[in-house]
Amino acid sequence: MRVGPAPPHPLARQSMVAMRDGVRLATDVYLPDDGTDAGPTLLIRLPYDKCGEIAFVPQIAECAIARGYRVVAQDVRGKFRSEGERLLFANEGRDGYDTIDWIVQQPWSDGIVGMLGDSYYGYTQWAALATGHPALRAIVPGVTGTQLGALPRMAADGRTGEVEAGMQRLYGTTFFHGSDIYFWEPDWQRRPYADSVEEFFEAVGFRSDAWDMWFPHPVVVDRFPDGNPLDARPVPTLLRLGWWDNCGRWQWEDVAEIARRSAWALNTYMLIESRDHDGNLLEEGRPSQEHGGREMERALDPTLEFFDVFLRNAAPPESIPRVRWNLAHTEGWQVCESWPPGGIEPRELHLTTDGRLAPEPGPGGTELQWTHDPDDLVPSPYPATFNFLTVYPDEQEWSERPDVLAFSGEPVQRDLDLAGAVRLRGTFGSDGPVLDLFARLLDVWPDGSARLITRGQLRVIEPGAGVEVEIELGQVGYRLQAGHALRLHVASSEFPEFLPQPGTGENPWAAVQTRPNLQTLQEGARLTLGVLDG
Repeated sequence: MRVGPAPPHPLARQSMVAMRDGVRLATDVYLPDDGTDAGPTLLIRLPYDKCGEIAFVPQIAECAIARGYRVVAQDVRGKFRSEGERLLFANEGRDGYDTIDWIVQQPWSDGIVGMLGDSYYGYTQWAALATGHPALRAIVPGVTGTQLGALPRMAADGRTGEVEAGMQRLYGTTFFHGSDIYFWEPDWQRRPYADSVEEFFEAVGFRSDAWDMWFPHPVVVDRFPDGNPLDARPVPTLLRLGWWDNCGRWQWEDVAEIARRSAWALNTYMLIESRDHDGNLLEEGRPSQEHGGREMERALDPTLEFFDVFLRNAAPPESIPRVRWNLAHTEGWQVCESWPPGGIEPRELHLTTDGRLAPEPGPGGTELQWTHDPDDLVPSPYPATFNFLTVYPDEQEWSERPDVLAFSGEPVQRDLDLAGAVRLRGTFGSDGPVLDLFARLLDVWPDGSARLITRGQLRVIEPGAGVEVEIELGQVGYRLQAGHALRLHVASSEFPEFLPQPGTGENPWAAVQTRPNLQTLQEGARLTLGVLDG
């Protein structure tokens, strides 16, 4: 399905803004009714059509200009009405700088600019910030990261690394393939998977630069030619995160790096919501389907409040809490000075060979086994995890699969509040050359349904008889209600959200032949998490 640009919004003034190399980018300007005066400007740079329905930019602009801001929305280079090449991540820094330079020369600008947006247009904020433009005074990047969408990286040990999500390479063939967007699905039932991509190119009549840069031999893109954003001058930054954001690991990496840099830590604020990547909420234990005025107001209010303080000096910086976070299955905000909050008691649960998640170790002396069959893969509970909370699937039936290890705890007698990092440590082995591990921590409800709290995945190279590894399952803020229990699933595939190992060690995109692998988990594995005191 090909989606082209939507009609221009009636409130927008359209311009083609020239970059330093002469390429012109399509830019919409929204001004308040009294737009003759100069004031602060909010900039949104995105690849999803500044006039379209995907990102709700016209609605965001209307809310912001009603509050007195000027809003500039721009299609990034090569997208929709903008000129130039389409190249993921590479041009956003200097194009952002040049656009800000254009803004501050306009009669409606007071020389102060803030940036906002989610996902890729959260990334464009970091890229612009890396250039050090003095007019950029505050940013609000949501569900994103400085390394958003980067292909899997190996750890320093050379034996463990990240697992590739199917969308990582396919993103370029969907959102950056042409000026428009192309929604399509590979034929996941036929190997090699790369053949589906070639057939897509044949159908639309041209290839994708993004795909050819990443397959079969990845080329490293210099995202920040002017330097790492976190080496640039710190500006007030509001990080917006979601407990069920499938891209959250990149943003939490930034959080960890910011904590190591005192100047950045002093300028960084956090808002952590019970949301997924697309902004759907978990409310009262049920997904929220609301996308009307209240949803827009809920999403925008904290952002505009932040800009009121740091672009307009409407209140002292102390009026913005350092960290606001929602404890899932409760209402309202918790507040703390840094993440994780104080008062956390570490808790360790052991994975026993009789399938328990227990406070004490099991009897020992036994090894658990399961088979990874590339022709009978563990299905993703909900492949479209960008909007996971529109479904919030019940994962109970996965506990019965022979290729999923399930470990269950006892129901808690009173509410148990979980916060901070969750990690699984254990010794895993395989008779195959590459072992992928997927761990999902679930909330088992009294009716037997099991729903995701958090998850993590890890790749192990040449695991042999066993390698001790630690799997990061992310950060949580979650109330396990009285009568509910924890359950942990461990498997070797989660398809098609993640590319499955063929069992032969070949690139999953190129593999034709497959081979089942026998996987093992030794006694002694343990799950660690934090419980809020009291």
